[in-house]
Amino acid sequence: MQLERFRKAKEGEIAALRARSGKDFSPFRGDRLSFTDALRDSLFPPLPVIAEYKRASPSAGDICGSLSVAEVARAYVRAHATCLSILTEENFFKGHLSFLHEARQALSESPLPLLRKDFIFDPLQIEATAETEASALLLIVRLTPSVSELRSLREQALRYGIEAVVEVFDASDLALARESGATLIQVNARDLEHFTVDTMATLELAHAHHPEKGETWIAASGIRETADLIRARDAGFSAVLCGTQLMQGGEPEKSLRLLRGEG
Repeated sequence: MQLERFRKAKEGEIAALRARSGKDFSPFRGDRLSFTDALRDSLFPPLPVIAEYKRASPSAGDICGSLSVAEVARAYVRAHATCLSILTEENFFKGHLSFLHEARQALSESPLPLLRKDFIFDPLQIEATAETEASALLLIVRLTPSVSELRSLREQALRYGIEAVVEVFDASDLALARESGATLIQVNARDLEHFTVDTMATLELAHAHHPEKGETWIAASGIRETADLIRARDAGFSAVLCGTQLMQGGEPEKSLRLLRGEG
């Protein structure tokens, strides 16, 4: 199973965090911009875009390793991204936790909320995230299929001012996410077991289980053109997350402008 492979790849990281647990823990004391408010207050049609810094992936291989996170973050701001997603997973996505700080430093004059995107399932990973400038982090229901565990991780993050984007793939995942109290829900069109993408399934899930009051839904994976944003909006989504499409070709600003219909 792919998710077990991803979980196993985090063992070294978690062991290192356990070894230093309780020593010199220093959570970020600055302002964390609200991820939810940014999405709800965005004025850029047809939908707010969470633009992702993504160097590589298991499905696509190397995507764009020539641009630094600082360069890409500034390009996304110029193209009116609403939030940034930063891949920090090292083994499969060639990310690093330090990328969050680099992005924040690059955007010191025009900061955007930052999402830490990684395979997070241990309380020590929440603490590690709390030491960064992240406004939000990703929790995947299928990595934490226990409602109590998912709620505990989400609430732990919230104590540090960090929101949890809870990722689901189907109606069963959604039910668990809602039971855990999640209100930021990301529907991923990519099956992490086989890496296939089914955007119709994402739209059908939204049509069948419409976002409830207080929920903010994000459509992820398979977002390629402006029409995809319009379809997501019409299905009830509040935002989309896009990475590969924006990074391929090494022109993230141009790609984001085209995605938003500015071409």
